[in-house]
Amino acid sequence: MEIYLVGGAVRDALLGLPMSDRDWVVVGARPEDMAARGFTPVGRDFPVFLHPDTHEEYALARTERQSGRGYRGFCVHSAPDVTLEQDLARRDLTINSIAAPHGWTPGNPVFDPFNGVADLRQGVLRHVSEAFREDPVRILRAARFAARFADFQLAPETLALMREMVQAGECQHLVPERVWQELARGLMEQRPSRMFQVLRDCGALAVILPELDRLWGVPQRPEYHPEVDTGVHVMLVLDMAARLSAPLAVRFACLTHDLGKGNTPADLLPRHIGHEQRGVRLLAGLCQRLRLPNDCRELAEMVAREHGNIHRSGALGAGALLRLLERCDALRQPARFEQALLACECDARGRLGFEHTAYPQRARLSAALQQVLALPTAELAAQAARQGASGAQIGQFIHQARVQALQAG
Repeated sequence: MEIYLVGGAVRDALLGLPMSDRDWVVVGARPEDMAARGFTPVGRDFPVFLHPDTHEEYALARTERQSGRGYRGFCVHSAPDVTLEQDLARRDLTINSIAAPHGWTPGNPVFDPFNGVADLRQGVLRHVSEAFREDPVRILRAARFAARFADFQLAPETLALMREMVQAGECQHLVPERVWQELARGLMEQRPSRMFQVLRDCGALAVILPELDRLWGVPQRPEYHPEVDTGVHVMLVLDMAARLSAPLAVRFACLTHDLGKGNTPADLLPRHIGHEQRGVRLLAGLCQRLRLPNDCRELAEMVAREHGNIHRSGALGAGALLRLLERCDALRQPARFEQALLACECDARGRLGFEHTAYPQRARLSAALQQVLALPTAELAAQAARQGASGAQIGQFIHQARVQALQAG
């Protein structure tokens, strides 16, 4: 039985990056051999075991043969006679197909049958073999690695293969949960815009996120958007979110805040009157299709609906300002409102020439919310009751107190 460290841990170590999750491949073993050594089986689709002490994953060396379409259309074969090279051959990119013996440290030899080390040195993302075409998730993974390693280039032959897969309809068989899993990871990478650029280059974006894909080529008013192209603007906004270390929900809101501009009637361009409500409707369908988590969906809907009002909030009076806070449910969910303000700052600064511009709306609205939250609502309700108010009248009394607090602030 031979044990090898594989995949991302070896790749990152060779790049001088911290090793995060470590994955292991075991060659020459059977499931009963692993059980005899105290390993716990956890794999549903193929033999994977947890180490009794470290709880790291150890997978038996395996091969795969396509038996259908999509992510689950594979027959997996695992046996003691499966070699390490056969196991590595089924992986997606050459930089992920490098193995090192147990106990390996950087600087010592690695097992590299597909020249992944050379591609690491040259900064190339290249598929391992024609088996790449058998799993459409690999299109998403290649795009995600382009976002992680922003200086790497996608090999022309790999891009050509991805285009062939899209044209063959492979993306139609992607499982929504896997799509979101890869998109979410890509959104959190160093330069998330590269993921969507690669998906667009190979044609997959039009299949996976058609609402986003149609933004490219849609003009905006140059006095507000020097970059003009709406798709370019959204990518600038997304990269600004990464620059500001925004959490996932904020980055997704940045990605989808302008979807409605893709449906603007041609006779209105380059103006986009009503794009907020159009965007909310498009976003609802997108979120349902990809089965997004509620926190991402709710924040994205709020930002799509209210980002224009937040941008213009400096001109709002106290009453309108309070209505904005109430529409955003900021009094009950202040943390989510703060995330919406961060997304709006990314939107404002995600424009050519505005990258270093201050966004005072964020601090102003955050302070306004704190003024309202500081009011003792229980005491105000009791005061209103002593004055003979009841029911809705008490609510109106509190509302007026909030307006007065904002006027005084």
